Amino acid sequence: MARHRRRPAAGAARSAGRARPGRRPRPRCGTSPPSATARRCSRPSASTGDRAAALEKFLATDPLDVVPPTVPATPGWLEAAALPPVELRDRSARLPDGSVAHVLTILALSPPGTPHAGLRVVRETCDPASLAAFSRAVFRAWLANGMPAPANWAFTQLGLLGDDEAARELTPLLRKWPGEGGHARAVIGLDVLTAIGTDTALTCLNQIAQRVRYKGLKAQARERIDRIAERRDLTADQLADRLVPTFDLDGDGALTLDYGPRAFAVVFDETLRPQVTDQAGKLRKALPKPGAKDDPELAPAAYQRFSRLKKDVRTVASDLVHRLERAMVDRRRWSAEEFADQFAGHPLTRHLARRLVWLAGTGGDARTFRLAEDGTLADAADDAFVLPGDARIGVAHPIDLGDETAAWGQVFADYEILQPFPQLGREVHRLTDAQAKGFRLERFEGLTVPTGAILGLTNRGWERGEPQEAGIEHAFVRPLPGDRYVLLNLDPGFVAADSHAFDEHTIVYASVSGDRYGPWSGGEVRFGDLDEVTASELLRDLTVLEDAAKS
Repeated sequence: MARHRRRPAAGAARSAGRARPGRRPRPRCGTSPPSATARRCSRPSASTGDRAAALEKFLATDPLDVVPPTVPATPGWLEAAALPPVELRDRSARLPDGSVAHVLTILALSPPGTPHAGLRVVRETCDPASLAAFSRAVFRAWLANGMPAPANWAFTQLGLLGDDEAARELTPLLRKWPGEGGHARAVIGLDVLTAIGTDTALTCLNQIAQRVRYKGLKAQARERIDRIAERRDLTADQLADRLVPTFDLDGDGALTLDYGPRAFAVVFDETLRPQVTDQAGKLRKALPKPGAKDDPELAPAAYQRFSRLKKDVRTVASDLVHRLERAMVDRRRWSAEEFADQFAGHPLTRHLARRLVWLAGTGGDARTFRLAEDGTLADAADDAFVLPGDARIGVAHPIDLGDETAAWGQVFADYEILQPFPQLGREVHRLTDAQAKGFRLERFEGLTVPTGAILGLTNRGWERGEPQEAGIEHAFVRPLPGDRYVLLNLDPGFVAADSHAFDEHTIVYASVSGDRYGPWSGGEVRFGDLDEVTASELLRDLTVLEDAAKS
């Protein structure tokens, strides 16, 4: 039988200065005499020189020479000869098909956020307008061929070469993709709009953040807008004000369409729809097509310009009208300088500003005024009004106008001014004493309201609540000034994936809270604690539901 030798404990072996049987002592760097290991610890690594050489080689490498081991092949459905020509910056020549193929490869090697170095050369060498048209054609080819994921670069390259037209073309797709199972693709599209980065692209992004029907996409867009606004030290609303384009209108907000022997003027109606008047000032149903007697260069250019203007203004008009109405309801205020820059002096927004009554507050005093056609300011008596430099300015609510409402109504009637949304003729609602003392609006509880009427609240600043059990959204929420929320609890509620799963809903609770998620049994805020305008607008919205329930 073999004999087993008892090993000493590790600590004992170390304390005795002996190594374990069969193992050499583990040397430590810096001990004397130095072992081989110690010598390795005290001198530079043999690889240090290699690393330095590699770094030097990297710094000396031209980024244009950096190509991955596998260069992506250009899809067969993208043929250089079938794409719009890419012209040189001076428009003296166009790129040959072989060079266009290289441009496609550079785009394929440019993932979002990290464009290939060759893209800088392409941008410096080529005409931006032809590159933008080329970029849109690549994107359209990707759409036409089923949006293949391996060629997603044909989509994201819009953020590298796309222009305002690309942003306008992409936006309606982003609005519908989530409903077709393409939420992730739509989110990528938000980054494409951000990368395009023009005022038009950011306006499109802000429209999605404000009014798209899909909550997930809406939240993602809001997040991007908030980041952009924060970088510019602005709120999201302030950013939206500054993004309104001028569309090359002149300082008076006018535009002349020159046909040579004849000319037409562009005017805007109360919804910012551009219309045409002839030289006699008569409104025409449409801009006439260029005729044989018109200038062969001026007339077609003017006709195309008006066509673009109609399309471009349509993208911002409804959002601008909506934001101004919300500003009235939410009591938003601008400085005198902001009002001058963004309304009175802005070629487009001034057409809406002159159709509204404004309120200028200084300290505890507030006066009303309007912006006249000639750019001057006037009060309800049509006398000149001087805007104080320290005034805070907002869109006046009928409650602000008080006894002046009738006088302003007469002024607007005399000048035949139509308003972009109900202001002077807006219904005013007031809480009863019982409602003011309460936490709930029992008048509206128990109403059974059609689904469409409730969804219509989203156009009045309401938002759908978060899905609860089984994906049911029981809440409709209206943010109020002062971090408060109106909470409308519904039964059975909306199915998150199908808004029209139920034809109607019953209002269970109508309350105000300091928390958008509840509580439902009784509110934290008495309705009498709301300001008069907020209370009136809340009652106005709920009265719409009441009328829908009775019809």
